[in-house]
Amino acid sequence: MSTITIPQSSLDPDVTAGVAQFLAPVVVDLTALAVDGKQAHWHVRGPNFQAIHELLDEIVEHAHAYADTAAERVVALGLPIDARIQTVGAKATTPPLAEGFQQSDAVIAQIIASIDATLRSVRTAIDELGDLDAASQDVAIEIARGLEKDRWFLFAHLATK
Repeated sequence: MSTITIPQSSLDPDVTAGVAQFLAPVVVDLTALAVDGKQAHWHVRGPNFQAIHELLDEIVEHAHAYADTAAERVVALGLPIDARIQTVGAKATTPPLAEGFQQSDAVIAQIIASIDATLRSVRTAIDELGDLDAASQDVAIEIARGLEKDRWFLFAHLATK
């Protein structure tokens, strides 16, 4: 009997490493966004409390789902992903969230800034993955589309026009 060796992925190992290089920061930033979004959810105050409180829960759910999608893409290709809390704290590019209770307009501005920081890593992934792996680029595009919608829903609470 002969032993058949099947590689973890059908992609070239250099492509797989590139995918991980560009999706790992996305996972880290999305994880930070989810944690900070939940913190903001608990501490938001103001006349539109309930709407923002519930919207933040949706954004947290989306961030978790997007992080899972990106992480599973990397793991499906045979590489590990590191989104442990110490890694997220050390590597996230999202700005720090203010501590304690905050008025809704301040919370919205802070979460929009976190979404914007996350979108920067997602857009880097989109740009770089185009030359590496279209399927992985599609994951990043899907995440960008969702984050932009979440940002729009938040921004609408601040918009005057």
